[in-house]
Amino acid sequence: MPTHIIKQGEHISRIAEHYRFNDYRTIWEHPQNAGLKQKRQNPNVLAPGDELFIPEKEGKKVNCTTGQKHSFRVQSQKIMLRLVLRDLNSEPIANTPCKLEVEGSSYQLTTDGKGMIEQLIPKTAESGKLSFRQFVIPIKIGHLDPPEALAGWRARLNNLGYNAGTSDDPKDPLVVSAVEEFQIDYGLQVDGICGAQTQGKLKEVHGC
Repeated sequence: MPTHIIKQGEHISRIAEHYRFNDYRTIWEHPQNAGLKQKRQNPNVLAPGDELFIPEKEGKKVNCTTGQKHSFRVQSQKIMLRLVLRDLNSEPIANTPCKLEVEGSSYQLTTDGKGMIEQLIPKTAESGKLSFRQFVIPIKIGHLDPPEALAGWRARLNNLGYNAGTSDDPKDPLVVSAVEEFQIDYGLQVDGICGAQTQGKLKEVHGC
């Protein structure tokens, strides 16, 4: 079987569906993916260019009585989408009704005491939007890069309300300012550089 080169927006559940695996763990836990598993840890946060080995599919044998009709059901897994809503003071937007729309399906939800909503969605889902109060927030599913990648930590800063913009230059004034603000808020060394310590704190605060 081939080696799959990760593209922007891909995650393991969607890739497994593409290759017709019902359980992504058949791919993710294969010994030839041990290096990638150790490097990334979270199978749903992969980086463009990562190489994922796709094993051969193994058939399953079931004993059946001849001359009778038999029905087989294949379970299709979904993925859990979790979102946390916070205000400008980083306080949770708790117990608030909202509407989540994903790939043509609509879900009426209410945030919990921590501002979180959870919803099972199809593993092939790529986009959606969340509406609450007067806000409409677009959602890209599977597009979050690892925290050690510039695009990954910049996206986490933006998600947390720090305006890091869209520049791929770590010395861009907007990027540096966002990093400094985050470092000040969480008691880190303020140097405007998103090094390992800042990346780790970003991952902790962001949740992934």
